[in-house]
Amino acid sequence: MIRYVLKRLLWMIPIILGVTVLVFTLMTFCPSDPAEIILGTTATPADLERQREILGLNQPFPVRLATYLSDVFIKFELGNSWATGVDIVDTIRERLPRTLIITIAITIISFGVGIPLGVTAAVNQNKWQDHTCMVLALVGVSIPNFWLALLLVLLFSVNLGWLPALGIGGLKYYILPALTGSAGGIASSARQTRSSMLDVIRSDYITTARAKGVPEHSVIYSHALKNGIIPIITMMGTQFGRLLGGTMILETIFSIPGMGTYIITAVNNRDYPVVQAGSIFLAITFSICMLLVDMLYAAVDPRIKAQYTRSSKKRRKANA
Repeated sequence: MIRYVLKRLLWMIPIILGVTVLVFTLMTFCPSDPAEIILGTTATPADLERQREILGLNQPFPVRLATYLSDVFIKFELGNSWATGVDIVDTIRERLPRTLIITIAITIISFGVGIPLGVTAAVNQNKWQDHTCMVLALVGVSIPNFWLALLLVLLFSVNLGWLPALGIGGLKYYILPALTGSAGGIASSARQTRSSMLDVIRSDYITTARAKGVPEHSVIYSHALKNGIIPIITMMGTQFGRLLGGTMILETIFSIPGMGTYIITAVNNRDYPVVQAGSIFLAITFSICMLLVDMLYAAVDPRIKAQYTRSSKKRRKANA
């Protein structure tokens, strides 16, 4: 298992390196002048030329690429924002916890509610419980986030006055964004859980467990769900990685200065260093999430763990 984790960590290196090279190349050949973006349209030609020299834009592309890769992967420096002049690493360190809180809350609510709904629908297939859960899932998938956010703000902030509508502060400021973002996640996880459970709930080992007198609750949650949870784990890891860089709508509506608003503002302002840093951050995030998903596979499915063990034993015998 350790060899497998190390192998996956090594595979992350070319993936992240390839994303970095691709994004840097695209940003370099965009039809715009970075010096003019920084100094504005009123800058003189001499000032623009001086700024290009400072940015190293007069150097050949391979030299600039090598310098950027060295700064990122050796010096661990992402540069400064062209719009604010603030160090990008410091800004990410400040904004990331806010996005992380929203992401964790959405993930917990989505799968904490969606999985029981999906199990209930699968156990009661074609009954009123199944139809009710699937209608709720369809509604959750269909509701736009921005519309649901406005409804929740009107209800809990404007009319009831229970929760703050905008800004950052204590944990109560993250309740409405988490509820808004989890609507689609609950629906998707419920549908996926129902599909996975229906594939295993009529298997022979489930029939055998029931014949042995195992309580129905244990049959469903200890046997069926454990064997049908692999696709759910994949979905959970993908959603977590996507949310870390994709909460732009929620952060914009609720005025939360997180990673989503940071990246979208950089795109609008053509702040290329921030866009490059955000792309690298997303690549690393997705790679780590997929690694954790693979490790969870082995934790919940003994067959996968046994496969890793057999592979390690075969390599040891071959070396011996």
